[in-house]
Amino acid sequence: MNDYTTHLKKEGYATTTIKSNERQVADFTKWCKRNHTTPIEIDYKTCLKYIKHLTRKGNSKRTINHKLGSLKNYFKYLISESYRLDNPIEDTNIKGVRRTLNHNLLEPEELEDLYYSYQTDTYQEEYHKYTSKRNKIIVGLLVYQGLDTKDLKNLKTEHVQLNKGKIYIPGTKKSNAREIELKPWQMMDFMEYIGEIRSKLLERLQTDTDQLFPSGDRFIIVNAIIKKIRKYNQKVQNAKQIRASVITNWLSQYNLRKTQYLAGHRYISSTERYLQDDLENLHEIVNNYHPIE
Repeated sequence: MNDYTTHLKKEGYATTTIKSNERQVADFTKWCKRNHTTPIEIDYKTCLKYIKHLTRKGNSKRTINHKLGSLKNYFKYLISESYRLDNPIEDTNIKGVRRTLNHNLLEPEELEDLYYSYQTDTYQEEYHKYTSKRNKIIVGLLVYQGLDTKDLKNLKTEHVQLNKGKIYIPGTKKSNAREIELKPWQMMDFMEYIGEIRSKLLERLQTDTDQLFPSGDRFIIVNAIIKKIRKYNQKVQNAKQIRASVITNWLSQYNLRKTQYLAGHRYISSTERYLQDDLENLHEIVNNYHPIE
């Protein structure tokens, strides 16, 4: 603590501010010790538990933000001294109630089952066979790449990079562009779709477009798909729920930054909203005291 105090003095902080910082860091350090961690080792999820601890003690949102401000400074100091590589609460601010994101999510096995359950060989009429194969590709992009309706509408044939085994997702006003790997079975589906099926659909629709999934002005394909896959799993609600499930499952496999990239989120706080922790029903703190992007 003496080194940190010296650091604050060199930075020109007022005496009262230094004492406040020292007090907040001391309280935080004691809490970390009780919870079998340290300020050097603590991660974002455990920081959320500390925020919940502060709320249980009756601190107002304004007070919690003040305490977090002191801790942000302390984490910056730890980074500058090479004790840490990151600031786990860099983007965290308490600004009100967030809508629930972590409700009735689908497990990875349930998501994959939606893809494998989707039937494409039950139609005798040729056009319906083609549309069902197209729809199964879209189901794959929903459950494996976590795309939303706007992503699907913006896709062009050139975005499917079969030579790289990836698909490029263009950015929008609200999302970043990214490249995501395709599953081997998706690549086989895409080869058939781009090489044969898509041209048949264009012919039937009497249109010429570079859209990967030609649909006219309104992209209503997903609505019909959701209605059908709901028969396989009644938990399915909509494409947003599927995307939330995919992102939440990514967070159990990858770190925040990689998940942010895969999801196309512009801000890390958007990705943090999907963090889950079974201990003490932690999604309560995510819903009620989570940073607004």
